[in-house]
Amino acid sequence: MSSPTLLRLRLDMYGVMALVIGLSTLILTAVFYALGTSADVNLIIWGSLTFIVLIHIIQWLLGPKIVETIYKVRPAGAEDSWISDVVRSISSSSGLKKTPKAMIAYVNVPNAFAYGNIISGYKIAVTRGLINNLPKEEVEAVIAHEVGHIKHRDVEVMMVISILPALIYWLGNTLIRYGFISGALGGRRNDRGSPILLASVGFGLLIVSFLFNLIVLHLSRLREYYSDSHAATTIPGGALKLQRALARILVISDSLRRVRANELSQISKFKALLISDPELSIGNRKFYSIDEVVEYIKNSKTTSVLEIFSTHPDPSKRLRFLDGLKTT
Repeated sequence: MSSPTLLRLRLDMYGVMALVIGLSTLILTAVFYALGTSADVNLIIWGSLTFIVLIHIIQWLLGPKIVETIYKVRPAGAEDSWISDVVRSISSSSGLKKTPKAMIAYVNVPNAFAYGNIISGYKIAVTRGLINNLPKEEVEAVIAHEVGHIKHRDVEVMMVISILPALIYWLGNTLIRYGFISGALGGRRNDRGSPILLASVGFGLLIVSFLFNLIVLHLSRLREYYSDSHAATTIPGGALKLQRALARILVISDSLRRVRANELSQISKFKALLISDPELSIGNRKFYSIDEVVEYIKNSKTTSVLEIFSTHPDPSKRLRFLDGLKTT
């Protein structure tokens, strides 16, 4: 995807979600059929279903507190009241019924993220490093991107979609273990609950879960494009401002890698939440202006092979996508 139109972007997202849900349903139905209706196998399947769903619900409920602890997040105070004003203004123009709470993450790495749920409320956090190193207009574009995530309900979408490959992986792993244990104990070998069949189905599910995870990562990258488009269309000059912000974040994160490697590693723990992957590098090159950085990144070679394992789009493709959303 070099410069997808918004229509194509939406169709791609809906198509990926339909693919994951449809294939998951088909695969689980096939597993039920292949393994028969023995009580022990049914217990494994339904137990795995229940366990994974409960784990994801617990993570969804406790996630905001975990994120706030790791990233040292606090509500925006009086000295950062302009952050609250920007969040309120963009949320209003985005049509949100309830304004997310403005938060500050007390880390020096420049970044931002949206998080929360219907119980804790939705929140947008910008790091102290972002506030200290980016012009206000670029911080505004970053916040608009994060508001886009909340408007598009990305927290819920990604949680639901992520359950499916996790479920298939857990079920596959459990069937392999059960098959080996059953075989060691002299289990039946000639029916649909045989140890060999259980282990074979389990290995197949592990492969499927790996492929599904790649699809989920692809969906994550599409959601980032979609939130980029929200920033580009919500604030005046949003596309250029966000391009500069993303480029500046990359440059500063690169320089921090030499002096704050531990902090960079710490903030990368939940990189899927962040507006930019803090582990990305643009190399040791001297730049004279932020627009020169933007052009350099846009013209850089795309690392498509590595991108399939990333939660974020390749920076060059991302900035070129924003080029297509610039208004005169």
